[in-house]
Amino acid sequence: MRHGQYHAAMHFPFLTDAFLGALEETGATPARGWGPCHLRDGDAFLPLYARNGSRGEYVFDFAWADAYERNGLPYYPKLVTAIPFTPVVGPRWRGHWRAEELWEGVRERVREQGASGWHLLFPDRPAREALAELPLIEREACHFRWFNRDYPDFDAFLGTFNSRKRKSVRRERRRVAEQGLTVERLTGAAIEPRHWRLFYECYANTYLVRGQLPYLNEVFFRRLAERLGDQVLLVLASDGDEQVAAGLYLFDDRALYGRYWGSVREYDALHFEVCYYQGIEFAIERGLAEFDPGVQGEHKILRGFEPVLTYSLHWLAEPAFHEAVADFCRREAEHVRAYRDEARTLLPYRADQAGTGSGEGASPR
Repeated sequence: MRHGQYHAAMHFPFLTDAFLGALEETGATPARGWGPCHLRDGDAFLPLYARNGSRGEYVFDFAWADAYERNGLPYYPKLVTAIPFTPVVGPRWRGHWRAEELWEGVRERVREQGASGWHLLFPDRPAREALAELPLIEREACHFRWFNRDYPDFDAFLGTFNSRKRKSVRRERRRVAEQGLTVERLTGAAIEPRHWRLFYECYANTYLVRGQLPYLNEVFFRRLAERLGDQVLLVLASDGDEQVAAGLYLFDDRALYGRYWGSVREYDALHFEVCYYQGIEFAIERGLAEFDPGVQGEHKILRGFEPVLTYSLHWLAEPAFHEAVADFCRREAEHVRAYRDEARTLLPYRADQAGTGSGEGASPR
């Protein structure tokens, strides 16, 4: 077993007590299926949740749960190391852990909880490498990421596109202005309580129009602003004097993370402006290396977001199911990589400026 140590980037926002505490106080609660049973050893901390469902994880294992049930075995509870409701690649623990100590602690929690296994979602490369010798199944997925190649400004980034795609982006941005909309970016103390009220109305509306309840409540966002405000970016769109749309991001000293968006009414191309182009401009201005705009959405490709592989790690205590899931993940990975390769052919860059992303979620410095 390798004895290499791994510790989280100090500024990664989603693993802070501020972010996780706000979540556990308002949304990721035992009543909603997120039972905290974290591992701690001095300053070392591994988030761990006992789960009685899979909603809010973004790594879809419903077929595995169904197979367990059909064979008379309980799949839930399961233990999950993840940032609740947040499919962002990054560190998955704080402090220093020996792989053997972490593994021993996780298996002890599995026994205590009577869980079917352990699932570690969206780890970065250092986390995966630190756990490489553990008997974990690696599952792949494809997300989209924007990479900053030292662009001095948005126009320089757009200059790497072929002519037709470049004109398309410029047309979308003009269309926002032609509808009489203005867009502004706010960070830290510039975000006032009235802005949060508008943001939450927009955020909740994205769920309500689909007949769903939002994962998070307004209290969560207010506590996030109080505790982590200097790492929050709020993009607001206004129609005259009325604010009509908002997008919420978090950022650290390396990357921008697009998280939530919503509007009170529909406008042509406004989603692209608030969720993508404003984020790219902010990342360029701050010198951030990457911009993760959130999961799904092939429309991101034509706007310069490159397909990258992301990962999750899994261990099932039942040996036969562990082997069956491992075989499934090996076969699934072939399709995921084929999809990534096909998606790369749709990127808008000129032939001499083709995107050269890392191929997977990169790691914090």
